[in-house]
Amino acid sequence: MKKFLVALVVLAVSFCAFAEGISEVSNNDGVELSGLRIASPSGAPAIALASIAVESPDQYTFIAAETITAEFANATSDFIIAPINAGAKLYKMGKSTYKLGAVVSWGNLFIASQKADFKLEDINGSEIVLFGENTINASVALFALEKNGIIPAKITYLGSAANTQQLLLSDPQAIVMTAEPALTAASNKNPSIVGYSVNSLYGESGFTQAGLFVKAGLDPAVVDAYLGLLKESCNKCETDLESVAEAAVKLEILPNVKVAMNAIPNCAVRYMYAQEAKEQVEATANIDLKQFGGSVPADDFYYGAE
Repeated sequence: MKKFLVALVVLAVSFCAFAEGISEVSNNDGVELSGLRIASPSGAPAIALASIAVESPDQYTFIAAETITAEFANATSDFIIAPINAGAKLYKMGKSTYKLGAVVSWGNLFIASQKADFKLEDINGSEIVLFGENTINASVALFALEKNGIIPAKITYLGSAANTQQLLLSDPQAIVMTAEPALTAASNKNPSIVGYSVNSLYGESGFTQAGLFVKAGLDPAVVDAYLGLLKESCNKCETDLESVAEAAVKLEILPNVKVAMNAIPNCAVRYMYAQEAKEQVEATANIDLKQFGGSVPADDFYYGAE
């Protein structure tokens, strides 16, 4: 069970793998998408693609999270789903020519504890343990808490989400930041665990966590067709949850349908065309500009901008 929970934590927040390849797929307008290469992290962001990817599962190869920078630099994939701040930072540095096509993940972070009658106000004057020091996830969580008048006395960082998850399960007094789908799995093991969505504290329907990046030079008709498929896939997370859950399990994004059905609604998968999400991207960037390369993304970072 411990190994199972750790695996879920890795899926949830570490962006530990990428999948690539879609072939013999066409959209409703008849645009052929055969031969496209798609890269996507597993876990919450991959849920956005599940309904598409399940059609060609044999073509998906998972690689390590530390290759995100190389994935952008090598420019071998036609589309990449990745943390928006990572794509923006690399674009600003001239290490990537990929533009943001759409936002698909709006935050899957939770503040959790197994303390009796745990309330967010309990964080005031107490210690909170986060994962991901100097990351946008940690910055957003602390911003959201402060926005609601919640100021911890001490902030501690552990090396990974697996560490905070282990602490959540082992220490009845610990207050930690975790993420879906790991929270669902932990709650199944210990029903006394209570989690509060960082999105509910942040407001604005969540923060711009991950998006689809478009390779420079792609045929606009192909881009539009794929964005259309992606939008349909994201929408199914609300309109056809069971089929998405089944697809996620088949792709080994999530371990079983029970966990998937409970976790997916908390992963904030939602499609928004990049130019329409510019204001939200800038709001997220302004929380911690250094995570975006020191400034909000330039207009030409957004696909379709003139």
